[in-house]
Amino acid sequence: MLRSLSVRVVIALLAGLAVGAAAAAFGGESAKRAIELVESVGALWLNALRMTVVPLIFAVMVTGIAGVADAAATGRLAARALASIVALMTFAAVFSLGFAQVFYAVWPVTGAAAAALRAGASAAPDLAKAAPTFVGFVSGLAPENALKAASENAILPLVVFAAFFGFAATRLPQARRQALTDLFDSIGQVMITIVRWVLWAAPVGVFALALGVGLRAGVGAAGVIAHYVAAIVLGNIGITVVGYLIALFGRIDFGRFVRAVAPVQVTAFATQSSLACLPAMIERCRDDLGVPDRVSGLVLPMTVSVMRITGPVANFGVALFLVQVYGLHPSAMTYLGATLVTVATSMASVGLPGQVSFFASIAPICLSLGLPVDLLPILIAVEVIPDIFRTIGNVTADMALTAVLAKGEPATA
Repeated sequence: MLRSLSVRVVIALLAGLAVGAAAAAFGGESAKRAIELVESVGALWLNALRMTVVPLIFAVMVTGIAGVADAAATGRLAARALASIVALMTFAAVFSLGFAQVFYAVWPVTGAAAAALRAGASAAPDLAKAAPTFVGFVSGLAPENALKAASENAILPLVVFAAFFGFAATRLPQARRQALTDLFDSIGQVMITIVRWVLWAAPVGVFALALGVGLRAGVGAAGVIAHYVAAIVLGNIGITVVGYLIALFGRIDFGRFVRAVAPVQVTAFATQSSLACLPAMIERCRDDLGVPDRVSGLVLPMTVSVMRITGPVANFGVALFLVQVYGLHPSAMTYLGATLVTVATSMASVGLPGQVSFFASIAPICLSLGLPVDLLPILIAVEVIPDIFRTIGNVTADMALTAVLAKGEPATA
């Protein structure tokens, strides 16, 4: 069991919180100074993760847009599938925002709990980014200097530039386009390798950061982390219900759909991998839902590669939880920008490994809201629990969309 990185990171989190809390209660000033020294190791580890965010997101967006454009050009079904995926991912981001408003109105992050976790972070929110005007929002969508935007973590204009760059790349002759996408694919793979190296040391980094959280927040941090897990899990369950509704309103026999998706959900629970569920999804769609192989063979790989409907819900949900922790009230324009970033980064980072994807897709959303990312490594440690519900929601929506798109296709090729 200890061979699992997720298990080691959870153990490191709990141990760091416990040791930090014990030092605060019984250790005296010398113990506190020693922990603050160890925290610098955690800060170094966190900075090593941060340094990959901008180049990784830019690279995967460029290669992702080029790949999606190629897929959409292959035929009517592919174009319909892509349009549906973009619509569903946008809906999922809006759903996450609405769900968070209701959830935290019913079960707010209390002042004491929020203060406990906030006390463990070394950085404060960037309030200067919290309230753009409509004019400022529109004029700021395109960066006047892309390198400056990257250096200042101006994520939304950087995402817009990456999107233009990716679409413009598709207009190049095939040989040049392939060379360019290969270059950015290589850059992305290098960044992923660096992140994997950094994540290899995650137990050490999380332990060092958790020491500081435990030192300043005490045992109160554990309760607010449990609150976070509940928020993300319930959000994922909510979007899973939406997957069933897609089938229902798409006039798919509801009983047949429930029976078809159930064994795939079991596989999703066990593997926590949509890709590992792909063979089972193709089989159940064919045998139980009557989806032609030519439809499932195109749409299901596309949904696994481009769409994970729980991505915007969970990714935006993390940032919205931190909004509550810091007691911020972002403007409508700030939320609009964060929604656009959520959809773009969630789709771009679909093919990334789980823990790589967590930081690469959530850090840009936090930065677009003016939030520090200091607490993300603490939340990575408990991601293993929400990830189960992420995968279940993804396979449910993938099969529902495939079945609905199949109804619009002729019976024969």
